[in-house]
Amino acid sequence: MAGRSIFDKIWEIHTVYEKEDGETLLYVDRHLTHEVTSPMAFEGLREKNRRVRRPDLTFAVTDHNVPTTDRLKPIRDELSAKQIAALERNTRDFGITLFDLYSPYQGIVHVIGPELGLTIPGITLVCGDSHT
Repeated sequence: MAGRSIFDKIWEIHTVYEKEDGETLLYVDRHLTHEVTSPMAFEGLREKNRRVRRPDLTFAVTDHNVPTTDRLKPIRDELSAKQIAALERNTRDFGITLFDLYSPYQGIVHVIGPELGLTIPGITLVCGDSHT
């Protein structure tokens, strides 16, 4: 692999299958998710009777709908409360680690990865967040 960029090297060692046209299936080392973008993905898994392939490498965090006031009080915004409840249910049903409102590890999804040592050099990581 001499003379190749670090990106090329990481891509190559994570390639599961590559079509003749260059479309590539990659192995994903870590998956980070949150309450806003994940409900459709979990619903798709349920509809197709699929499981999360590596729940031990998938991590969820309540992120976008976290109250800035007392977290012990009910969430007033109905949509926010529903999204958080759905994330709690989905992570429980699929065996995924959840850093919820009361977890000392709860935070912004694209920040907790490096803070908790989930995001490390040389891995592939996906997250349904525009900043990750």
